[in-house]
Amino acid sequence: MARINLLDTQTSNLIAAGEVVERPANVVKELLENAIDAESTAIVCEIAGGGIDMIRITDNGIGMEKEDLPLSVRRHATSKIKTAEDLSAIETLGFRGEALAAISSTSRFTMLSKRREDEMGHQMVLEGEEMLSLEECGCADGTTVIVQDLFFNQPARKKFLKRPQTEGSAILQYLQRIAVSHPEIAFKFIADGNIKMQTIGNGKLKDAVYSVYGSEFSASLVECDHTIGDFHIHGFITRPEMARSNH
Repeated sequence: MARINLLDTQTSNLIAAGEVVERPANVVKELLENAIDAESTAIVCEIAGGGIDMIRITDNGIGMEKEDLPLSVRRHATSKIKTAEDLSAIETLGFRGEALAAISSTSRFTMLSKRREDEMGHQMVLEGEEMLSLEECGCADGTTVIVQDLFFNQPARKKFLKRPQTEGSAILQYLQRIAVSHPEIAFKFIADGNIKMQTIGNGKLKDAVYSVYGSEFSASLVECDHTIGDFHIHGFITRPEMARSNH
């Protein structure tokens, strides 16, 4: 009797979900990277219960048409590459096309998206692997992804999540790093109805640092701007007394 089994799509997706999504912060990371790659200038991240109960990422990016929504949650479906040759010229944060498939297979998943050139957008609702609806709706330009009840169909994995406060803190730390690395994007982070972080997205690195780490920290920064051959370094460094072990 053959001992090698060819896994069905649902089982393989759940295994892939375990590789991509270990905790709510991984979900936020993947969704934020998609929003950034969609040419967004403003991104809002909302969570409830440390992201275990709900994660909502809203962007004002290029959006998707109706046909792209169900394709976006299939494994290895991506807008970032078409051929093997494209792999050597990737400039996006992600390209494999596994994140949405992994996230949607382990949650109650809703996506709303509208392109700027379209009058109406569309909403897709899934529960695990099951498509519940795909219909036209009114929504703002860009894409909103709502992830609820993370790991509702994987209770063993859900059991290993930490307290909501700990999971929420991990999300905040990631958002702080991404906000500083993209000062041209306005970020807002809302946890359980409270604004925890907000940047203005004016493209100025020091303003982003001020918004994320506060006035005392940003005032201590020393600007560096130096060119050596083909390399140009620009940024800020901190004085030793302002160094933080967790940033």
